[in-house]
Amino acid sequence: MKRFYSVLLVLCLIIVCSPSVFAADREAIQKNVDGIVDEINKGKTADSFKANDYNPYAFIMEKNGVLVVHPSLTGDSLKEKAPPVYEALLKSTSTGAWVDYVWKEKQKHSYVRTTTSGLIVGSGYSE
Repeated sequence: MKRFYSVLLVLCLIIVCSPSVFAADREAIQKNVDGIVDEINKGKTADSFKANDYNPYAFIMEKNGVLVVHPSLTGDSLKEKAPPVYEALLKSTSTGAWVDYVWKEKQKHSYVRTTTSGLIVGSGYSE
């Protein structure tokens, strides 16, 4: 019986603490994207960023859908490869926006922000 209550306590703690961890993750994602956008707006080139230098990874897409930075899809066009994802990412603004879409049968949530030169920088998480 003692073990049951111990397990129950752990589960309750996970449920109670999860929203704060989740909020911190969203804040970290926004901070990473905002930092990349700020650097590009100051003159740093998009190809000088590495997708996997960020956790979760960051991506940079041109307005035409071509990924300039991505762990595995650099050079590919989301406009051609995944039109619904491309359309969701186009909702990016200069001040940033959270967008939702499905990628490989998983619900994704990405924070995207547009640079002054029109590049879309993003990062997110899956459910």
